[in-house]
Amino acid sequence: MGSSTGASGSNSAGDGITGGYTGDSLALRIVIASFCTPAWYNALELNILIFVTFKKYSGLYFWSLLIASWGIIPYAMGFLFKFFQIISNDFLSISLVTVGWWTMVTGQAVVLYSRLHLVVRNPKVLTRILWMIIVNAIILHTPTTVLTFGSNGTIHTRGFVHRYNVMEKIQMTGFCIQEFIISGIYLWETMNILRIVNQEQTRKTMIQLIYINVIIILMDLGLLGVEYANLYILETSIKGVVYSVKLKLEFAILGKLVQFVTHGPNQSSGVDAPSVPDFVDASRTSDVTHAPSKPKQSSKPSWINFDEISDPKFEHLERKSEDSDAMRIRTERFEPLKGRNIDASGSEDDIEKMMRKYSVKKEK
Repeated sequence: MGSSTGASGSNSAGDGITGGYTGDSLALRIVIASFCTPAWYNALELNILIFVTFKKYSGLYFWSLLIASWGIIPYAMGFLFKFFQIISNDFLSISLVTVGWWTMVTGQAVVLYSRLHLVVRNPKVLTRILWMIIVNAIILHTPTTVLTFGSNGTIHTRGFVHRYNVMEKIQMTGFCIQEFIISGIYLWETMNILRIVNQEQTRKTMIQLIYINVIIILMDLGLLGVEYANLYILETSIKGVVYSVKLKLEFAILGKLVQFVTHGPNQSSGVDAPSVPDFVDASRTSDVTHAPSKPKQSSKPSWINFDEISDPKFEHLERKSEDSDAMRIRTERFEPLKGRNIDASGSEDDIEKMMRKYSVKKEK
């Protein structure tokens, strides 16, 4: 990569870590400017949707989604300031890029992790995924940040730039592998669910989850390819758009996944959804934070324990189950009285007297 002092657009497309863009490619200048706009728009739209659709502003899902979307704005803005030298202080631009990059990349991984418990029952897997995200954030973000500021300093910048070129590819590869692992777990568990579920709406949701995770993987592969082609300016310009699209897709499908868990495959939410774009159902963003365990009844989905979901919507289901058990016991008690002219709607004491009287007559 090196410094952005190439004479032509094709040569300068791989530069950009230090200084601004000094090439003569009008097309590349248009690309840089045009990709910032949709990134900002998607981030702002996603913020509006988050505050409109969430009933409670709490939980790991809510905050990770919000912070990841916030990171897109300073990331794109910092590179815009840097490449076009809108402000002369490169350290301010680099600071915006760094803050946005940390929150956007790791934040997006946490968004995926925050809903992974809906399809994964093994707590050890969830713990390992969380530690993977934490460790990767430390060993990939930290040295890249140091090298970024060192490359834009005034002492030994050539050595910093050379090391940054290597570290940039390492961190891109590392974060891509991380997302491949998380998306791969979603794909694997979703395929297992599809093998045992026949309900049409549930299968539709699971298939959408598969498609979106495949799209996320393809987007990551595209970014990785641009990085290894040494097209630094192009890669940093489109990254904000790619992550904003990934967040919107995840917001839509993970909301449907929450709806499936909280209401079950045959239940409707019964909540009037606000007016939002078609890609998201506003009634499907309830925050469920309990990890599922083994089900107590075979009639419920095998990967969800409804007893662990603190949701008043399930109270009528429990009462219905208890009423059914009571009715069954009551019916069994009345079984010997079938065909007899007895009013079974009386009090419990009257019924007990009838039962004892019938038993005495039967023994005689």
